[in-house]
Amino acid sequence: MLEKSRSIGLVGLGYVGLPLAVSLARHYPVVGFDLNEKKIQRLRQGTDPNNELSEAELNSVTIDYTTDPAALKKCNFIIVAVPTPITADKKPDLTPVESASRLVGANMSKGAIVVFESTVYPGVTEEICVPIIEQESGLKCGRDWKIGYSPERVNPGDKEHTIDKITKVVSGMDAETCDAVAEVYGSFTKIHKAPNIKTAEAAKVIENIQRDLNIALMNELSLIFEKLGIKTKDVLAAASTKWNFHAYRPGLVGGHCIGVDPYYLTYRAQELGYEPQVILAGRSLNDSMPIIVAQKVLSRLSETGKTKPKIQVMGLTFKENVKDSRNSKARELIQELKKNNAQVTGWDPFLDDDEVKKVFDVDNQHPLAGDAFDALIVLSPHRQFHDIPIKDLAEKMAGGVVFDLTGVYPAEKAEELGLRYLTL
Repeated sequence: MLEKSRSIGLVGLGYVGLPLAVSLARHYPVVGFDLNEKKIQRLRQGTDPNNELSEAELNSVTIDYTTDPAALKKCNFIIVAVPTPITADKKPDLTPVESASRLVGANMSKGAIVVFESTVYPGVTEEICVPIIEQESGLKCGRDWKIGYSPERVNPGDKEHTIDKITKVVSGMDAETCDAVAEVYGSFTKIHKAPNIKTAEAAKVIENIQRDLNIALMNELSLIFEKLGIKTKDVLAAASTKWNFHAYRPGLVGGHCIGVDPYYLTYRAQELGYEPQVILAGRSLNDSMPIIVAQKVLSRLSETGKTKPKIQVMGLTFKENVKDSRNSKARELIQELKKNNAQVTGWDPFLDDDEVKKVFDVDNQHPLAGDAFDALIVLSPHRQFHDIPIKDLAEKMAGGVVFDLTGVYPAEKAEELGLRYLTL
């Protein structure tokens, strides 16, 4: 039977915190805290700024949305879901986690359980967050309050693997805490109990490292196959007929998870005196891919005599059908194009004009609305792109070069129209 006396506080209402708040609000009273006043206002009006949850979903539950951290004092179970980015020199930036820890510590009641969801290297929760909370609260962990960890598993834009349809890893500082955390999360989804907090932290970070390395392998293979004059997609189609072959695709690795999380574990490993080789090699290759793509397009354009080409880039967010532009590799690709005298415009139907200008330093312009261009680069394959006929795009292209990362437009059709089709 659920512990009905629990009152849940959510710190951070982004892609992770908001779906979690809604799921828990079906079983417990929930306070949803975020520093962003505009976000809180929109949530009170029944609108998710990230378009992940519908108005009906938000209105199906009651959540006390607030920017007042003092509201957390009435909560005896506090979940922290704040981002964990990296710095410019690719070191963990724990500023959001540390700030959240101070906020929780200053507004926590005795007897509370605090659970972190943020992706970190093993040890952060107990070695960094706990001392901050103790200092701010004056309460001793293990005596006056308990700590737990349950790594987020949110995939933005994915309507199949929603938070209520996945297995949630949970952990606690002791068996009693782990059981309590499992009860709360088990109210809406399946759970797996990790033996301790560090194990749960490690499990989360290696999930994304594994994907990063598999994509890096595909990227390297695509570069080799290009030199061999064969198509990567054809090789993968043939190899995938074997029962134990794992199909991954080459691509640009951006966003706030896969391209970031590996640096958390490699940083900790280096602190412990171990120099990671495989993980960092994969990261290096994936980080280089925006430059490789840009040079591939520029090289093909130079064959047509275009020294100051006009290039249209479609799909600027880090993945399809989401509004999230964090760590999008489109930015580095555009910078490389501009360094080589290209005139670049972009279009992303999920981003407003101001964000496109601020983040990517290009105008947000539909490809059929402006002047003719020499090359088209299609990155994140948003659903709106499928409504634009390749024939119409071909009529806008003077140079006729198309780089289509994920195959929105079939190569055969593009080549029938006289376009030079490129991909990884």
